Amino acid sequence: MLRLWKWYQNCLAIHPVKTQVISSGLIWGFGDIAAQTITHSTAKKHRHLQEEDKELKINWKRVATTSLFGFGFVGPVGHYWYEGLDRYIRLRLCLQPNSFRFVATKVAIDGFIFGPLDLLVFFTYMGFSAGKSFPQVKENVKRDFVPALMLEGGVWPIVQVANFRYIPVRYQLLYVNFFCLLDSCFLSWIEQQEDAPWKQWLNSLLPSKEKRGQGG
Repeated sequence: MLRLWKWYQNCLAIHPVKTQVISSGLIWGFGDIAAQTITHSTAKKHRHLQEEDKELKINWKRVATTSLFGFGFVGPVGHYWYEGLDRYIRLRLCLQPNSFRFVATKVAIDGFIFGPLDLLVFFTYMGFSAGKSFPQVKENVKRDFVPALMLEGGVWPIVQVANFRYIPVRYQLLYVNFFCLLDSCFLSWIEQQEDAPWKQWLNSLLPSKEKRGQGG
């Protein structure tokens, strides 16, 4: 394990972008496998499967699609986002590293910009990759975006407080990628849940004006 860690450190130092792209793709692919396993196990437990579907069959096309999202978006965009965010707050806002304002500002900007963008791109990409039309993708994003944002909004700020406060900038992406393993599993599971009752309940919490806007 120590040898693997040193190898990763070396790759990160020599090829930071390539390392993050490859690791993100692998992590998101593995996360989708986990999501499919969890979804199948849950459906089997509640007897929502036909007899011929009781054996787990991994959808490798979906795994490849999700992995490509890690390769093409999470890896490169995440790398430049966290590096750029740190430089912006240190050099432009002139905040003291590791101070309360420094960490709070990072968490706020990350939560209000990158978090929603990541969710929006993920659900849109997965919809088009599944061969859905633009109206179908639009409806799926409406269905999945708010529940995912609300649930993640209670977890990621805590994760990022620890990240921005205690993890050196060089390793913040590794830290985020570790939690992206859980996040990719969660987002894949959210997307597979389709019109689950709990999603409808969370969407019902939207202000009536916003719901009317979605209906139009």
